[in-house]
Amino acid sequence: MTSEPVVVAAPGRRRVYWHGALSLAVLIGAACLARRHWPVLEQGAVRLAVADQGWLLVGATAAAATWVCAALAQQGAVVRRLPQGRLVAAQFAACAANHLLPAGLGAGVVNLRFLMRCGLPAGRAASALAVKGTAGVAVRAVLIVALTVACPGVLRMPRLSAGVLLALLAAAVGVAGVLAWSRCRRALAAVIADIRAVHANPSRAAALWGGSLAFAALHALVLIAVTQAVALSLPPARVALLYLAASSAAALLPTPGGLGSLDAALALALTASGAPATAAASAVLGYRLLTVWLPLVPGLVVLGVLVRRKAL
Repeated sequence: MTSEPVVVAAPGRRRVYWHGALSLAVLIGAACLARRHWPVLEQGAVRLAVADQGWLLVGATAAAATWVCAALAQQGAVVRRLPQGRLVAAQFAACAANHLLPAGLGAGVVNLRFLMRCGLPAGRAASALAVKGTAGVAVRAVLIVALTVACPGVLRMPRLSAGVLLALLAAAVGVAGVLAWSRCRRALAAVIADIRAVHANPSRAAALWGGSLAFAALHALVLIAVTQAVALSLPPARVALLYLAASSAAALLPTPGGLGSLDAALALALTASGAPATAAASAVLGYRLLTVWLPLVPGLVVLGVLVRRKAL
């Protein structure tokens, strides 16, 4: 009997090791890039230090509001009513944990344990996280399409032939089919059942979609506020589109909180859109300061308190 847990846990550990190795590789690459462009980063930090404090306060307020929106979306993904105070605190703690573990693993673990402490079975809690994640991806896709139409020419998609597009579509459908009809079939059925249950309750559906929309919009607003603070003359709609596109691309690399991957993607997107390198570095540093570094230690403290009180 003692050997069974080891056999079951081994594949999970191997996935964690691979994620960790890939995250480490990305972080090393980001460190090399930072060292190569250190003068630009140093000038960007100086520019951020003398930025407009009013706009930075707007950005900080928007960053704090994202935790409330995350809590709203998580409540919308669950039919059962959750304790509001602990729910917001769990999102704050999950944000901090997400910057310590790769590919959103920290936030997923915190939210999963919180939902289970609230009485949800493990399968139902995991399904609720999947519903919330699906809504977040859908909202981001809609926002990117809408902003691309409003800001033509900002995103330049590569030109692909019809044959290549059909091949990519066929591959995506094939992979989705394999996943759906093998190990993930039951999980997919549970997620679909939960989506139907949530949308049978209009208030829960409104919380799910409204919270997901506000969460993405407020993160974009943080970057917009920082660009205004450092006098980066880009239209707000364009900055929002660049943020959504860069953060979606950075999500493909499993670094803790997108560290390194998101920074590089944001800097590249801003400079490609015409921003000076120093101003782009200031905007990225300011965004990271407000969304990661300032809340990190308080978030870890809240995480410790929740664990001690057995709320996680």
